Amino acid sequence: MKTARPLPEVLEGRPFTAAEAARAGVSAKRLRHRSLSRLGKGIRADGPTAEVPLAARVRPFIEVNELCAASHVTAAELHALPQRRRDDAFDAYHLIRPEGAAHLDRPHVIVHRMKLYEDEVAMMGGIPVTTPERTWLDMAELLSIDEIVAMGDACVRVPRLEFEGRSMPLCSMWDLQRTIDRHRGKRGLRKAKEALELIRVGSDSAQETMLRLAIVRAGLPEPELNVPIITEDGVRHHEPELSYRKYKIGIEYEGEHHGEDSQIARDITRSERYAALGWTEVRISKRHMVNDAKPAAAKVLVALAQAGWRRGS
Repeated sequence: MKTARPLPEVLEGRPFTAAEAARAGVSAKRLRHRSLSRLGKGIRADGPTAEVPLAARVRPFIEVNELCAASHVTAAELHALPQRRRDDAFDAYHLIRPEGAAHLDRPHVIVHRMKLYEDEVAMMGGIPVTTPERTWLDMAELLSIDEIVAMGDACVRVPRLEFEGRSMPLCSMWDLQRTIDRHRGKRGLRKAKEALELIRVGSDSAQETMLRLAIVRAGLPEPELNVPIITEDGVRHHEPELSYRKYKIGIEYEGEHHGEDSQIARDITRSERYAALGWTEVRISKRHMVNDAKPAAAKVLVALAQAGWRRGS
């Protein structure tokens, strides 16, 4: 077989539909060339797609399947919501299709047919995707209570404009409640209702959420989230990830990046600030999060007891 003619630049390096190719002037014969991978009926690619951004990878599968939108695991990834590592194949995309629509059976696609309201789908990166609140509810049937809470915390948190380029939450607590109310009988609804009671505005990471839940389940008072330390002279200092202002205790979760030299220097400076302010710093790492984070809760208990807290007080 002869060397294939180069594809138009607009189609290079990403999966595309046969309809796209035709509009770009690619012949049917060129689409049949062995240099192109067949990803399903009407979908081709000129090379591996694993490194292609998710929105570009899933786009052709939505375009060839009418009435569909990215949903569940795929939508959560597009919204950058925390979730456990995917168990299904890397190239399997989750799509939602309205109740009553024809059944679809295509490779690389997991289709969910269920009730879907128009305002539960929004355009993101040029493709239809379930909204954060609908994605959260759909994921309730796949995740544990704590994981649903972590995802909900990520939905309602107020982002930092200087780091994320936005200042508005993905959705509100009201949005989550409304989505629950309009989908009675849906799978995962009981877990979603239970999780909603535990969601808080203020958590900046899934690790912070898991730590907060472990502390509360250990019978300790619920800590505040990312509230700045303000001294009596009105000066605003840094924000502990979790804290008890009454007992002057700040709790910091140290992720993998805390082993870097620059971060170690910042952590030392932070510890010195805590001491200067008369606060106690409790540092939690991954090793404290084993066994349902009971070691972390125990460490917080020691600090609270030393500060004068007693159960029942």
